[in-house]
Amino acid sequence: MLRVHSHKDFNNSMPLFLIINPGSTSTKLALYDGDNERVSESAGHSSDMLAAFPKIPDQLGFRLAAADAFLEKHKVSANDLTAVVGRGGLLKPLEGGVYAVNDAMRNDLASCRYGSHASNLGGLIAAQIAARAGCPAFIVDPVVVDELDDIARLTGLPDISRISIFHALNQKSVAREVAGAMGRRYENCRFIIAHLGGGISVAAHLNGRAIDVNNALGGDGPFSPERAGSLPVFQLLDLAFSGKYSCESLKKRIVGGGGLVAHLGTNNLIEAMKRVNSGDAKARQVVEAMAYRIAREISSLGAALYGDVDRIIITGGLANDDVFVSMIRARVRYLAEVVVIPGENEMIALARGASAALNGTLTVKEYQS
Repeated sequence: MLRVHSHKDFNNSMPLFLIINPGSTSTKLALYDGDNERVSESAGHSSDMLAAFPKIPDQLGFRLAAADAFLEKHKVSANDLTAVVGRGGLLKPLEGGVYAVNDAMRNDLASCRYGSHASNLGGLIAAQIAARAGCPAFIVDPVVVDELDDIARLTGLPDISRISIFHALNQKSVAREVAGAMGRRYENCRFIIAHLGGGISVAAHLNGRAIDVNNALGGDGPFSPERAGSLPVFQLLDLAFSGKYSCESLKKRIVGGGGLVAHLGTNNLIEAMKRVNSGDAKARQVVEAMAYRIAREISSLGAALYGDVDRIIITGGLANDDVFVSMIRARVRYLAEVVVIPGENEMIALARGASAALNGTLTVKEYQS
């Protein structure tokens, strides 16, 4: 464990955090006064712009320039910053928490040792700006958080173990929020949390750990707006060896071209619901089936908590649709009270992580490759 303190007096002045969240076609940037958003923007990157960079790490200078332009626009010097927080990328499996961006982490992110994704740039950009500012650089609850119980990891084939890749940042943030509203700590609660977005992850949280969760990136769990979710194995094998797909094209079909996209030609739930409301029977069946698969996943995780569930929490972008959420709630409310916190909430989650790290509520962890 590593405790990191800013060079600035955290206790006697309002901390200022720069939050950096790189995505495939944009870089979200925000300034937070502690937990309060001062300003946020999304710098869009066209496919033509990004085509100039053969590999994700090649985009570092380009994305760094976008962050610098954001600071300049809002008349903030690097020296004004208390900490810089980047979206956690693909690293080795980790416990949840706040991590200082160190040389080992930077090397793994830059080399894409554990996978290539735009989020790898979050820690790299944060480190460069923080070095100028003389303040800490952090990442918080990256997607590779792995706290699975051993029995949840085991499958029926010794060759294959279940992998934890999920929306850890938002799940743990809303878990702390709901626990606080209950007058308790996240570390003393039993939650089932469903993050509903382009990908869907459903996790059982026991006393501050996500002890079971589907691999939201790798085709596991409910189908989603653009992912196929779990599929019947023999039929999938037949498709894989049919000659219709290469390995890579089938992966893209499963993750990116599955779910609503495959059935309805759109990954937009709003569009799908418009079709439902206009009387489209196929759209209704597909949307209801997606809600059913999510509810089934939630219900199955009741076993992970022995049926003793404090709350079911539904979050993510799709949680903004009250009708869709009601389809899920109707099937799972027998298990526990359902709380809905719409949106991805990633920027505030990163800011809260930095606050907790600097005020000593959370101990900053040290990444080891």
